Amino acid sequence: MQLFKNIFSRKSSGSDYVISLDIGTEFVKVLVFRLDEENQKGIVVGFGKRRQKLRNMISGAVSDINGVIETCRGAIEDAETMAGVKDVSKAIMGIAGELVKGTTTTVHYERAKPEIRIDMPELKNIISKVQWKAFDRIRKQLAWETGHNEIDVELINAAIVSVKIDGYRISDPMGFQGRDVSISVFNAYAPMMHLGALHKIADELNLELLSIAAEPYAVAQSMGTYNNPDFGAIIIDIGGGTTDVALVRNGGLEGTVMYALGGRAFTKRLAFSLDLEFDEAEKLKMKYSFGMLSSEMTEKFDKIFESDCEVWASGLEIALDSFSNYDLLPPKILLCGGGSGLPGIQRILAKGDWIENMPISSQPKVSFIQPRDVVNIIDQTKQLRSPQLVAPMGLANLVLELTGEEKILSNVLGKAVKIIQN
Repeated sequence: MQLFKNIFSRKSSGSDYVISLDIGTEFVKVLVFRLDEENQKGIVVGFGKRRQKLRNMISGAVSDINGVIETCRGAIEDAETMAGVKDVSKAIMGIAGELVKGTTTTVHYERAKPEIRIDMPELKNIISKVQWKAFDRIRKQLAWETGHNEIDVELINAAIVSVKIDGYRISDPMGFQGRDVSISVFNAYAPMMHLGALHKIADELNLELLSIAAEPYAVAQSMGTYNNPDFGAIIIDIGGGTTDVALVRNGGLEGTVMYALGGRAFTKRLAFSLDLEFDEAEKLKMKYSFGMLSSEMTEKFDKIFESDCEVWASGLEIALDSFSNYDLLPPKILLCGGGSGLPGIQRILAKGDWIENMPISSQPKVSFIQPRDVVNIIDQTKQLRSPQLVAPMGLANLVLELTGEEKILSNVLGKAVKIIQN
């Protein structure tokens, strides 16, 4: 962590700032922020947003590298101009797509000598077992989904979800006695092909990547609910090409899953139904989402989107079922992303017909994550007012974790991650 402390110890110039780069299917969104190390806050001083060309992205994955680079460059220039800085080189970048997987793996470890206190070598051994078990599970899952025997993946994010000794939840097992040790670790993996495209984009933009993060992981972490046993929610980020779902239960992130159905599908439906060009249909869809159409037109759009909303809800049901345990799902649903403003999405979630076969405790309660809900990030620009901007703010929040004081568990986990990555 000393490396990151050195990065932000210099005064003035672009080296004092960081870029949060959210490369979406519809838009590239960029934040330029500086760190308030004393208060562990990120201060957003610049914001840029550029629309992608249709061919640039498919289902959250890069399909035209040069096109994405051009769009990113424009959004970064806009953000730097607002911030009044040039040549910001440090960046964190988000990654999404159907093959980006996040799961929590739990290993139960029975100690031969429970009277002996847990020391560092034993802790390293336990966490290493968790990580290798998780890595093997994800590779098998992706091989099954893609039809390939082997698929190259890389671990991009890891976090300790919970630690229990003899059934009691603790924050750090070092020095404790006990027989049964249970450690749960959340890991997010991405295919090397997708990561390679993002590294190429960063190189062409002269950006030094501090991290590439799975976006649903960033959004879930941005809520500041880690280790709060009373918090549980289904967090849904609806982008242009994908819907990203994160399940948080008992304050811990249990898993993330993405499926290739987002706002662009609804725009295409509208364009087909009304015989419109895509751009014109997108403008009409936005007016519909903001309640700017007549009651007659609104009713017409409701009917056009009805079947697609049902298909989207079926995708959500399948996504939640993939978490594959039968504990009750939390009834709280938190929405963000540009596609979340579609009225039909909110109605079908609140109606609850899609949960008939789901283990959920009560009727869902739907609300939106707003930029003000993101912990530790202060918007000095006064431009961040939409749920569409939660993801880049969540990415900025992760940088604070990189620069903060490192704990023993995080240090051991980080070393295990490096072994797997190498």
